Amino acid sequence: MTDRYERGLDAYAGQLGIERATVPGWFASRFGERFADEAINAAGGAWNDDVLDLRERSLIVIAALVAQGGVEVRLRSHVRWAVAHGVTRDELEALVTLLAVYVGFPRASTAMEVVRAELDPLERSA
Repeated sequence: MTDRYERGLDAYAGQLGIERATVPGWFASRFGERFADEAINAAGGAWNDDVLDLRERSLIVIAALVAQGGVEVRLRSHVRWAVAHGVTRDELEALVTLLAVYVGFPRASTAMEVVRAELDPLERSA
């Protein structure tokens, strides 16, 4: 395995909240082995470098997912991961509010529902 693949395992284990060793199987069971290998390799390059920190990357990914729309399941996990990277509720809500101007109210309002639905249980358990 390459270093990039190893970094991808670490990235997805953290994002998905699963053991590192189970990441390939998690992906393969849902999307097939070919997709699993590509996704893990891609994450190894995308989530690890010295220019953007994990907090900044999380905000960027959330903005991209909100703009894309229709990916609420993915947005949910990235909201939780963003919080783990130090992003606050106020920052997430401000981001989604700003995006309403650029991507439209329907996508942003759906995203705000997801953000709030993910944050409420996290804040209650804290």
